[in-house]
Amino acid sequence: MSAAYKRVLIKISGEALMGGLASGIDPATLHRTAVQIKTAAVDLGVQVAVVVGGGNIWRGATASQTGMDRATADYAGMLATVINALALQDAIEQVGADVRTQTAIPVPQVAEPYIRRRAIRHLEKGRVVLFAAGTGNPFMTTDTAAALRAIEIDAEVLLMTKNRVDGVYDADPLKDPNARRFTTLTYMDAISRRLEVMDSTALSLCMENELPIVVFDVASPDGIVRAVRGEEIGTRVAGGASALEPAAR
Repeated sequence: MSAAYKRVLIKISGEALMGGLASGIDPATLHRTAVQIKTAAVDLGVQVAVVVGGGNIWRGATASQTGMDRATADYAGMLATVINALALQDAIEQVGADVRTQTAIPVPQVAEPYIRRRAIRHLEKGRVVLFAAGTGNPFMTTDTAAALRAIEIDAEVLLMTKNRVDGVYDADPLKDPNARRFTTLTYMDAISRRLEVMDSTALSLCMENELPIVVFDVASPDGIVRAVRGEEIGTRVAGGASALEPAAR
C-alpha cells in the first residue's frame, strides 16, 4: 500500500519514548519507533521530519513550579530534547536510514543548526530530519515547535504521537473508564472544548495554516506507518463542519 503523503512531520513526545519506564528512554520503544520511521522514509518514500520532546528527562514548567527561573528551566528542557534526538538519531541509523539532527540552539559538536532550506534539502535527498531544542525560545512548548516546523517545511500533515492514549477523548481515558474517543474533530471543536490535542498556541498555528493533525498512540502496532498511509487511526483534527460525536470506545 502506498503512502498518502509526500512530506510529514511527526511529533514524538519525550513521554512516548519512556515505554513502561517511569523516566528515561525505553530501548525497545526507541527501536520500534526507529523501525517505523525507517519504513515510512525508506520503504514508502515519504519525506519524514521529526520534532522530539524532552518530558521523559526534564519538564521546564514543572521545575519552575519548585522555584527555578522559568526561562532557565525551559532552556534545560531544550537540552533534554537534544539528548532524545541523539538517541533517536542513532536508533534510526542502526536500522538503515540516513538522518540529520538540527537544533534551534547551537550545539555544533553534535548537530547542525536549524536552517530551513538545509532541512528541506535533506528531506528532498531522502534523509530523516530530527528537529531538537524546540523553537529555541523559553515559554514555547515542543507542540508549538512541531506546528511551526511543519508549516515551515510545507509538511502535509502533523502526526502527533501520544503515550498510552490512542487519540483525543471527551475526558481523560486514563482516569475515566467511560471516556469516548473522537474519530474526527475541527480545530474550533478542539479549542472550544479545551480538548487535549496540543497547546492552544500550536493548535491555533495549525488552524491558521490549515495543517491537519492526526493524534494516535505511539505504541499502536505500526501506528506511524498506518498514519503515513492515510489509514484511519486515532483522531484526525482538521477544518470543516463540526462533528462532535465521540466514537464508542
